[in-house]
Amino acid sequence: MRLLIQRVSQASVMADKKIVGQIGRGFLVMCGFKKDDAKTNLGKIAEKCLNLRVFEDDQRKMNLSLLDISGELLVVSQFTLYANCRKGRRPGFDNSMPPDEAEKMYEQLIMKFKAGGLKVESGIFGAKMDISLNNDGPVTIMLDDEELFQSK
Repeated sequence: MRLLIQRVSQASVMADKKIVGQIGRGFLVMCGFKKDDAKTNLGKIAEKCLNLRVFEDDQRKMNLSLLDISGELLVVSQFTLYANCRKGRRPGFDNSMPPDEAEKMYEQLIMKFKAGGLKVESGIFGAKMDISLNNDGPVTIMLDDEELFQSK
């Protein structure tokens, strides 16, 4: 699975011209799942995200985590994180998890984030969405479970 994390001062997601999720300071998290993703990594990647020290302390150093600042999360599914652009001009999505399985993973990931005790909002799985954000920094981080949890 991949999480594309953007540090934001605010973010919102709309579906059918209605705001379905909105946060203040925190993370906009785009998440994508591939065919063979392990559910056992959901808790690990959620914990890694919640504890990333990318918020500034009093000395303007990135020393604080989302948990430290009591930040907020907006979680949006995005299967295009597994686009394969090696051949031709049209991306392929053969490595993306089938929608019915991906939706379950998405819901479980949201539950893992909520267990952290912070405000968690989300988009609507599979819906056409419009996302608005103010990227703070800008700071954008990619977490990939294959890189994080592979045995060395």
